Amino acid sequence: MIGIVDYGMGNLFSVSKALERLGVDAFISENPDELGHAKGLILPGVGSFRDAMTLLREKKLDVFLKEYVETGKPLLGICLGMQLLFDESEENGLTQGLSFLSGRVIRFLGITESGETYKVPHMGWNRLSYKTQNPILQNVEENHVYFVHSYYVTSEDQEVILATAEYDVEVPAIVGRNNVYGMQFHPEKSGETGMRLLQNFLKLVG
Repeated sequence: MIGIVDYGMGNLFSVSKALERLGVDAFISENPDELGHAKGLILPGVGSFRDAMTLLREKKLDVFLKEYVETGKPLLGICLGMQLLFDESEENGLTQGLSFLSGRVIRFLGITESGETYKVPHMGWNRLSYKTQNPILQNVEENHVYFVHSYYVTSEDQEVILATAEYDVEVPAIVGRNNVYGMQFHPEKSGETGMRLLQNFLKLVG
């Protein structure tokens, strides 16, 4: 059973439908007692990092998620949910995140080193480039996936960066360490590649 964390800012329906297509039992909840029974959790997210952390704290879900991760059960953050896994974000002022992974979330500049401008947010299909071997990447080709974001992760801990995509800079697209994983793109909107990545996460859940 997979729990989808509802803190008020997630793309819950599309994630739930993707899991349904994979034949997986899933439920949506904001209740830590209910979520604690899940074999794995998905933390989706759309919107502002600061607003998301405020809601997680108000609902005591920040404390719950830290306790959940300590049990060793898998957690997957999607889009904003991936960014929340890191130490902090510059969005709307510096805001502390969940600190499961080391790094900071910063905004795309919108201008290259040569002075050319590019669109922010980063929206559309970009190709993944794998940086290491990991079970979540197993039997998945370096294919295109769908991104929508104005901020991206920077980390000095290169070991947590499993895959990247190019958008003026090298953007961490899939991250992970131990039982904590994140995808900056929307796997539920990324066709067969996204579904296979979700399926690999489900295999980690068991």
